[in-house]
Amino acid sequence: MLDFLAENNLCGQAILRIVSCGNAIIAELLRLSEFIPAVFRFKDRADLQKYGDIIFDFSYFKGPELWESKLEAKPELQDLDEEFRENHIEIVTRFYLAFQSVHKYIVDLNRYLDDLNEGVYIQQTLETVLLNEDGKQLLCEALYLYGVMLLVIDQKIEGEVRERMLVSYYRYSAARSADSNMDDICKLLRSTGYSSQPGAKRPPNYPESYFRRVPINEAFISMVIGRLRSDDIYNQVSAYPLPEHRSTALATQAAMLYVTLYFEPAILHTHQAKMREIVDKYFPDNWVISIYMGITVNLADAWDPYKAAKTALNNTLDLSNVREQSSRYATVSERVHTQVQQFLKEGYLREEMVLDNIPRLLNCLRDCNVAIRWLMLHTADSAYDPNNKRLRQIKDQILTDSRYNPKILFQLLLDTAQFEFILKEMFKQMLSEKQAKWEHYKKEGSERMTELADVFSGVKPLTRVEKNENLQAWFREISKQILSLNYDDSTAAGRKTVQLIQALEEVQEFHQLESNLQVCQFLADTRKFLHQMIRTINIKEEVLITMQIVGDLSFAWQLIDSFTSIMQESIRVSPSMVTKLRATFLKVLQIIPESMFTSLLKIIKLQTHDIIEVPTRLDKDKLRDYAQLGPRYEVAKLTHAISIFTEGILMMKTTLVGIIKVDPKQLLEDGIRKELVKRVAFALHKGLIFNPRAKPSELMPKLKELGATMDGFHRSFEYIQDYVNIYGLKIWQEEVSRIINYNVEQECNNFLRTKIQDWQSMYQSTHIPIPKFTPVDESVTFIGRLCREILRITDPKMTCHIDQLNTWYDMKTHQEVTSNRLFSEIQTTLGTFGLNGLDRLLCFMIVKELQNFLSMFQKIILRDRTVQDTLKTLMNAVSPLKSIVANSNKIYLSAIAKTQKIWTAYLEAIMKVGQMQILRQQIANELNYSCRFDSKHLAAALENLNKALLADIEAHYQDPSLPYPKEDNTLLYEITAYLEAAGIHNPLNKIYITTKRLPYFPVVNFLFLIAQLPKLQYNKNLGMVCRKPADPVDWPPLVLGLLTLLKQFHSRYTEQFLALIGQFIRSTVEQCTSQKIPEMPADVVGALLFLEDYVRYTKLPRRVAEAHVPNFIFDEFRTVL
Repeated sequence: MLDFLAENNLCGQAILRIVSCGNAIIAELLRLSEFIPAVFRFKDRADLQKYGDIIFDFSYFKGPELWESKLEAKPELQDLDEEFRENHIEIVTRFYLAFQSVHKYIVDLNRYLDDLNEGVYIQQTLETVLLNEDGKQLLCEALYLYGVMLLVIDQKIEGEVRERMLVSYYRYSAARSADSNMDDICKLLRSTGYSSQPGAKRPPNYPESYFRRVPINEAFISMVIGRLRSDDIYNQVSAYPLPEHRSTALATQAAMLYVTLYFEPAILHTHQAKMREIVDKYFPDNWVISIYMGITVNLADAWDPYKAAKTALNNTLDLSNVREQSSRYATVSERVHTQVQQFLKEGYLREEMVLDNIPRLLNCLRDCNVAIRWLMLHTADSAYDPNNKRLRQIKDQILTDSRYNPKILFQLLLDTAQFEFILKEMFKQMLSEKQAKWEHYKKEGSERMTELADVFSGVKPLTRVEKNENLQAWFREISKQILSLNYDDSTAAGRKTVQLIQALEEVQEFHQLESNLQVCQFLADTRKFLHQMIRTINIKEEVLITMQIVGDLSFAWQLIDSFTSIMQESIRVSPSMVTKLRATFLKVLQIIPESMFTSLLKIIKLQTHDIIEVPTRLDKDKLRDYAQLGPRYEVAKLTHAISIFTEGILMMKTTLVGIIKVDPKQLLEDGIRKELVKRVAFALHKGLIFNPRAKPSELMPKLKELGATMDGFHRSFEYIQDYVNIYGLKIWQEEVSRIINYNVEQECNNFLRTKIQDWQSMYQSTHIPIPKFTPVDESVTFIGRLCREILRITDPKMTCHIDQLNTWYDMKTHQEVTSNRLFSEIQTTLGTFGLNGLDRLLCFMIVKELQNFLSMFQKIILRDRTVQDTLKTLMNAVSPLKSIVANSNKIYLSAIAKTQKIWTAYLEAIMKVGQMQILRQQIANELNYSCRFDSKHLAAALENLNKALLADIEAHYQDPSLPYPKEDNTLLYEITAYLEAAGIHNPLNKIYITTKRLPYFPVVNFLFLIAQLPKLQYNKNLGMVCRKPADPVDWPPLVLGLLTLLKQFHSRYTEQFLALIGQFIRSTVEQCTSQKIPEMPADVVGALLFLEDYVRYTKLPRRVAEAHVPNFIFDEFRTVL
C-alpha cells in the first residue's frame, strides 16, 4: 500500500496540509494577541469617552441603521470615525483574517471527513486512516489543534474585544457584502463570557458549548478519543521504558485528550468507567498539565464542574497520594542531582565510560527530566487559583512534602542541561567518527594476527618461539576473519566479533601461550581492539533521538519566567554560571547585558575620571604616578567579568527549544542591543526635559550634560567590542538612529491624520522594543521638547536674529541668546540622526503653520467685506503696475489704516514660518559641514550625482526624447533623503503645501510688508532692526516667512508682489523728488533692502529686482546709506 504521507497520496497530503495550517494559525493568534490596540479594550476612561460612540459590540447587528444614523447626525463623530478607520483598518483586517482562518480550518476539516466517508479517497475510510500510524497522529492532532485555537483565542483575546474588532471590520471593510461567511465567523467567535483575569468566575457549560458552535462528525470525535485513550500514538513509551515514567511519556497525548474531551462532554459528566480508565492511565500521579507551548491547566480546577471526571480524579488528589508523589520526587531529585554532579566532574565522562554505561546515563537523564517536569508544573503559581481553598491546600502540601526550594530545582535544571549537552555533543562526535574508528580497530587487530602468524613461521627472530605451522595457519585465518567483518551488517559483525574474542581467549589457554609475554600482549591487544569494535558498532542514533525526546522543555516555555530572578541573581554572583545557561533560558540571558552594562558604567567612570592619559614622552621618575595600578586593576577585573559572560554565551551551540531555533550569539547581540536601547532611550528622555521659566535657558547645559553621557556610552561600547566579539560601532549607530527616528516618527504623528502605529513602524521592534515614556508636556517625546525649547528661546517676538553672525540676541537686553554653536552641540549629542529628525519635525511644523495661515486668510480677508472693498479700491488706484501712482503716500496709508486689525495675526504666522526656516537653514549648514568633514567622499558623490540628475532632467524638458526617471523609479525620492541628511538642499525652495488660487493674495502681502516697514529702522552694522522692543518685528524671519509663503503659490503671484513693491518705491521716490525732499524715505530703504534680501536668499539674478526698480535707484541707495 502507498505510504500515507507520500507526495501522490492525496488523502495523507490533505490532512497534513490541514494540520500544518492549524499550527500556523495558532502561531499567528499568539503573535497577534500582543498587538491588540488598547482602544478596543476600553481600559482607559479617556478612550471610552472618545471612541465609545464609534466602537460597537455585537449589539450593533440588532439595528445597524440606527447606529449609523446617530453617527451621520454628528460631523465630528464622522470625522473621528474616518480617522479611526484609517489608523486601524490594517490591524483589524489582520485580526479578521486570523479569525476567518480558524473558521476555514474547521470547515476544511469537516469537508475532509465528509470526503473520507463518501469514498472520495479511493480505498481510504476514517477507520483505515486511523489504523495507519501517521494517519492516526494527524487526525488526532487536527481535532486537538482546533480545540487549542479556540482556547487560545478566548484566553488571549477577550470576547468583548473580538466582538468590537469584528464589528469594526464589518463597518470599515469594503468587501463585507461579498464576505458571506462573516455571519458564521461572528457566531463562532462571539463572546463566551470567559475572562482570563485571576479570580474571574467560569461561565456555565464552558468550554463545551463554545466547542459545539460548529458541529463536527460525532463518530470522528469518539474514534479520536478512543485512540487517544488506548494507544500510544507517538510511541513515546520506548523512550521511557520505566513504568514510573509512563505519565511523562504520555504527557503530550494526555494534553491532547484533555482538549478533545470537551468535544464530547458526556464522558466528563457521566462515563465513570471511562474517566477512571483515563485518570489511571494518564493522571495517576499528576494533575497539572501543559496543553500547548507552556499554557498550563490544573485538572483539579478544570474538571471541577464534571461529576465523572471529578470523582475519577479524587484518587489522584487524595492528600495521601499528593504526599506520596511529593516525597517521591523530593527523594528522586536529591538522588539524581548527586549523580549528575558526579558525572559533571572534569574528566569523568570519557568515551569508554559513556559507551559502557549508555543505559545508566540515559536512566539518570530520564529521572532528572521527569522530576524537573513534575516539580515545575505542580509548584507553578499560575496553576493554582489563590481564591480556591482546596487548591491552596494541595499546593501547600506539595511545597512542604517535596521540600521545594526554587534555587535547588533551578540548579538541578542547569546541571541536567549541562549534562545533556555534553552527552549529546559526545554522541554526535562519536557518530561522525564511528565508521573511521571501526575500520581503524579492524585493521589494527588484523595486522596483529598477521604478525603473530609470522612469529610462528619460525622466520621472525622473536625470543625463542618454536615453529608451529598449525598456529601459523590459525592466526592467518583469524586475521582474514577480522578483515571480513562488514560494517554495514552490524548485527552479524557483532556476533562474529564476540566469537573471535572467545577463540582468542581459548587459544591462549589451550596452547600454553601464557609463558610468552609478547605473544600474550599481542593477543590482549587484539581482544581490546575487537572489544572497541563492539562498543563502536553500538553507537546508535536512537540514543540521540531518545535524548531529544527526554530533554523536551517546551512545557516550561512560560513557567521559566518565574525563575528569571533566581537565574539573574546567580549570574550576578558568579559570571561563569553563564556557561551552564544553555538555550533553555533565553529570557534569562537578558541579565547578561544588564550586568555587562553595570560593569561598563564603572569602567566609563574609571576611564573618564580616574585614569590619566599617558603622554608620548615622560620622565621615568613620574612613571609611578602614571601607572595607577589600583584603577587599572579595577578596569581589568571588570573587563574580565564581561569577557567571561560572553565566553559563556559564545560556547553555546545553536539549539531548538520546542520548534523554535535559538542562536545564542544572536541572542547575546540582541540582549546587548536591548539593554543599550533601554539605557540610551532613558538618558535621552531624562536629559531633555526643560523648565520653560528658567533664565537663562537650560538648553545648552542640558545638551552638554547629555553629550557627555552619550559619549561615555559610545566610548565604553567601543572599548568593550573586542572583549564581547560584536561590532560595537555598527550596533551603536543602528540602535541610536532607530531610537531617534522612532521618537521623531511618534512626534510627527501629532501632525498626521493617519498615524503610524507601533506595529507599522519600521523603527519599532518586538525583539528589541524602544521604550515609551509618558509625556511631560505637550510634546510626546524628547525630540519634540528639544524642538519647542529651541523655538521658545529664538522666538522672533523676544529675540533678534543677526544673519551675518548666525546669532540670536535678546531684543531688550541685547545679550546673546544662542548661536550656531547650538547646532554643533546637537550634532555632537544626537548625531546626524538627531539633527535630521529635528529638521523633519520642523518641516511638519511649517506645514501646520502654513495650513493654519491659509484658513486664517480665508477667515479674516476673504470673508470680510470692508477689507475686500479696501483691496479693490487700492488695486484700481495702482493699476497698471508699470505706472507711477499719483499722490501715492495718501493712497497707501489709507489702505494700511483700514486693514490695520488683520496684521497682528498675519505677522505672527509669517514670523513663525520664517523662524523655522532660519533653523532649518542652520541645521542644513551644520549637516553639510560635518558631512564634508567626516565623509568627504560621500559629500562629493552626492553633489555630483545631484548635479548630473538635474542636468539630465533639464535636458529632458528641452528635448522630451531624452531619458527621464519613470513613475515607478524611486531614484529621486531616495537621493532626496540622502541629500537632506547631508545638508545639500535649500529649505527655502521647498514646496510644503498644495494651494488653490487666492484672490488679492499678492496685494495683501504687499500691504502687509509696507505696514511693517515703519516698525523697523536701518542700522549700518546690523541691517534692519526693530525700532521699539515694545512692538517687536524681526527682519530675517519676516523676509524668509514671506518668501516661503510666496513659494507655495504660482510664480505669477510673486511677480505681481515684486511689481507692487517696485511701484511703491518708484512712486514714493517720485513724490520726494517733486517735493524736493533730499533724503530717501526710510520705507523706501526698507523696501529696497527687502528686494536685495529676496534676491540674495532665492539665489536669483539681480535683474529680477531691476525689472521693477531702475538700477540707478539701487546704486543711489547704497551711497546714501
